[in-house]
Amino acid sequence: MLSRCGTPSTSSQITYYPRPEIFVSVKLIPTRLIQSITSKLHMQSIDLTQRPPRSARVRLGGYVILPRILDKCRAEIAGNSGEYRYNCPLDQRFFHFAGIDAEALKTEVAKGLGDGEILCWISENAAKKHEEWEIAQWSAFREAAAPGDNESREFISEQVAAAGGAEREDIATWFDYLDFDDHVTSGGKA
Repeated sequence: MLSRCGTPSTSSQITYYPRPEIFVSVKLIPTRLIQSITSKLHMQSIDLTQRPPRSARVRLGGYVILPRILDKCRAEIAGNSGEYRYNCPLDQRFFHFAGIDAEALKTEVAKGLGDGEILCWISENAAKKHEEWEIAQWSAFREAAAPGDNESREFISEQVAAAGGAEREDIATWFDYLDFDDHVTSGGKA
């Protein structure tokens, strides 16, 4: 059973976790012990030198970018961030909108909390409390955001062309570019 904020609870048969793919069939093992073990395993599994973070389009609590931020943060903590940077300008757009300090979030992530627990922490600690519709509007705006100046458009065009995608006309937004770059960087074809 899960509490409202996704905190695991222990039953006499099965302990459930916020991430549905992780559950342990046990008889009353302390929840914090199991949480600690699974969190450490999850932290070790984030290696951005082997695979890209989740797409910026993936949402958590309605927020685009947030799952990608968490992947980059976990990888940075584990020392496996590769070319990805936590608290980059795109991440900062989320931090500004949510009213969350990047270092405070990193401290919480370092505790080994799962995505659901981090989302609860954000909801409780955000300086700016937003309604669901505001989060949805912000996320839609971010997802549709395109380079707004000639220098940025030129940068994207050069990067796409250098990766073999000069003929691609479907890369129009920042998220399109990130998805393309992640795909090509991890061995995909343009």
